[in-house]
Amino acid sequence: MKETDLQLLKLLARRLERLNVDSLWARRASGTRGNIIKVLAEIEDGKEVNVERLSPLIDRAFKVLEHAAQEIPDMDEIRKRYQ
Repeated sequence: MKETDLQLLKLLARRLERLNVDSLWARRASGTRGNIIKVLAEIEDGKEVNVERLSPLIDRAFKVLEHAAQEIPDMDEIRKRYQ
């Protein structure tokens, strides 16, 4: 496994953790983050991790983050409503 993959997994886990609990995607983020943490633990324990297992997990994490980001309101639009 490449060091960049390891760093990406850690970054995704941190980002998924920061999602607002009120987000519709928070529950999915929690499950995806849990899977990432399991993989990271396996790596730290020196176990061999199948690289093919990582790609769908990374893709899923990005999808969850993308959908959660779409829930964030556009502040410019909100300001226009109240001016």
